[in-house]
Amino acid sequence: MTQRTGAPRPRWVLGLAALAAVVLVAVGALVVTRLVRDDGPRRAIGPTGGTGTPQASPTPSPTAPPGAGITGPLNLLLVGVDTRVSVPGWEPHGDAVLVLHVPKGLDRAYLFSLPRDLLVDIPAFPKAGYRGGRTKLTHAMSYGSRVPGKPRQPSTAQGYELLRSTVSGYTGLRFDAGAVLTFNGFDRLVDTLGGVDLYVDQRVVSLHRRPDGRHREPAPGGGGYVGPQMVYEKGERHLTGWQALDYARQRYVTGGGYARQRHQQQLIKALATKILGEDLARQPERVQQVVDALGDTLVYAGGPRVVDVAYALGGLTPERFVLVDLPGAGVGKGSGYRGEELTSTGRKFLTELRAGRADAYLAANPKLRVTR
Repeated sequence: MTQRTGAPRPRWVLGLAALAAVVLVAVGALVVTRLVRDDGPRRAIGPTGGTGTPQASPTPSPTAPPGAGITGPLNLLLVGVDTRVSVPGWEPHGDAVLVLHVPKGLDRAYLFSLPRDLLVDIPAFPKAGYRGGRTKLTHAMSYGSRVPGKPRQPSTAQGYELLRSTVSGYTGLRFDAGAVLTFNGFDRLVDTLGGVDLYVDQRVVSLHRRPDGRHREPAPGGGGYVGPQMVYEKGERHLTGWQALDYARQRYVTGGGYARQRHQQQLIKALATKILGEDLARQPERVQQVVDALGDTLVYAGGPRVVDVAYALGGLTPERFVLVDLPGAGVGKGSGYRGEELTSTGRKFLTELRAGRADAYLAANPKLRVTR
């Protein structure tokens, strides 16, 4: 495997923190559903008479469950942002963009990523003083976050608004809700759950971490890093919080950024499976631990209430989460590199998804489906 050692430090890859959104919106659905079913209102039993026969009591009016009006299709936009809080005025970048599509009937979900360097048409956004143009998807968050007259106070929420419009224009999907995420607390989340089990599909050498978890030291002159490297060997692995975060960050591997997107999706599903297997709804203290571990990892971006979306998706299980790997390729070479574009096969998936024919298309193009 060829690895760049003199490349500048890559931005933090926060898409794997979209895990937190999936936990709350999708996997958390099972928790919310069970809590409502187990602890919801029950018909009261009146006092007994001399015969021991319960006396009648008024029947409470039926109450619609949370999310009763959500029937699908449902589209959720999950954005991992590169925010460097130690740098004043640093504009957030959309470093990871994931789309969760739930068809009508809410019986399954499709999760796919769009490359951060995808060449797209970003619409004009007067609120930020942006006139529009064709450039990399990641910049939509940056350009949209600019607040006129406040150059050192970018707005992540405002940036999300422009990014959402851009992704909607590219995919043809209307988004019902979304989340902007950082990875602060993500490793704590994984550790709170006791780690995560997943299949490492290729040997991955960490650019950033030593085998003991410490960060590698920057090389003299800013040319990469020095010191021992953590290695993730191919096979079934149990990862701690820092390992899961580190593994899903690596893009200087076979397959580059597309392999990194696949690893993020695999990690999402692995953590979803972990949470479902924990039966958290019957362990209130564990539910609170997970919520506390999320901390500021997740900022919910509008749409229906989380509890409503979660309840509506209560029938989903990890087996019904379909991970889709959209193929793409670079546009331009060397110093003329302009960005990425999806192949015709990848673009066609979006068309078939909107038409409700995703399963048939994936059956005809099985390489698009991530199975492990």
